[in-house]
Amino acid sequence: MTQHKAFAGCDIFDGYDCHQHCALLTDNGRVTAIVDESGIPGSYQITELHNGLLTPGFVDLQVNGGGGVLLNDQPGLAAIEQICATHCRFGTTSLLPTLITDTPQVTAAAVDAGIAAFDKRVPGFVGLHLEGPHLCTARKGAHDETLIRKMTSVDLQLLLDANDALPNLLVTVAPESVTHQQITTLTQAGVIISLGHTDATLASANGAIDAGARCITHLYNAMSPLGHREPGLVGCALTTDNVYAGLIADGFHVDKTAISIALAAKKQPGRIFLVTDAMATIGTELKSFRLNGRTIYRTEGRLLLEDGTLAGADLSMDAAIRNMIKLTGTDQFEALKMASRYPAECLKINNEYGHLKAGAKANLVHLDNALTIQQVWQNGTAVTTEVAN
Repeated sequence: MTQHKAFAGCDIFDGYDCHQHCALLTDNGRVTAIVDESGIPGSYQITELHNGLLTPGFVDLQVNGGGGVLLNDQPGLAAIEQICATHCRFGTTSLLPTLITDTPQVTAAAVDAGIAAFDKRVPGFVGLHLEGPHLCTARKGAHDETLIRKMTSVDLQLLLDANDALPNLLVTVAPESVTHQQITTLTQAGVIISLGHTDATLASANGAIDAGARCITHLYNAMSPLGHREPGLVGCALTTDNVYAGLIADGFHVDKTAISIALAAKKQPGRIFLVTDAMATIGTELKSFRLNGRTIYRTEGRLLLEDGTLAGADLSMDAAIRNMIKLTGTDQFEALKMASRYPAECLKINNEYGHLKAGAKANLVHLDNALTIQQVWQNGTAVTTEVAN
């Protein structure tokens, strides 16, 4: 079978610009060029796409579960494979399976599972996100406060060893539970430190950033808010141009006006990216599931603990893109960048992911005019012919 493939018949958004009446050429699972439709070489196998838009595969840096499984509940290779395969149906061709605050044993098991996924080259797996346990109980959200704790030298070494064995490691911490030296040690080793679940003051947040942190976990949620006398972590995120911030655009976690304010305030364009914070429900009819011994209920698009606390999101990345456009009037190409190019840049994998320039992996999503998934390819190979709902 030929490895030379051409995709034609629709507009092509390469992560930077939109091309019309063109074809995307791939060879052995990588993009080689975008050419005029009349310039497709005769040796290429042509896939005719009927209208709509071809765009880079989505990149999600915060995915707790999907397909009925949750990494915290099943911290093994099979769970990672299921999570990656499920989200691929919704256009997410690259992701970080995410473990929220748990016991040292579960954390170690999740790290081992991530290493196994990397060794097996599980499609879609590009690293691991450990969201906790080194957080602040005052902003615990759905995390079990009995498992939240300060980082020790043993924890630090676990993260350094994990980073050596994984393609990428993102760790969410609160400045209250880590030292500046620990942040510096981790970031100098290549770990991406993100700040979240914290009651940090502006000064404390800036200190953590000076030590090496360069990302904010789910902007606005579970963090010190923007006050007129104490700007908190939100104020830090919106006024520090070298810091990225993830955003959950499900219509529940963050009000549309707050999203618009963040987009207008951020000094450096492209530093706010979309995450789903998805749980086990994605791709299933589940009505409830268990997390750290507690029941999470699926109710009208939200996932809630018994006390009404939001517990992750019932959200796929394609829906997040549509929400950004519908709720805030965001340009569709900007929304697509927020789901692909920007998170890839945050993770420093944008040499191969998040765009369709020459040399990128041929991770592709074909959308119709309503931005509904029609087809997905990973490394140039079609992975589903079903429309994701």
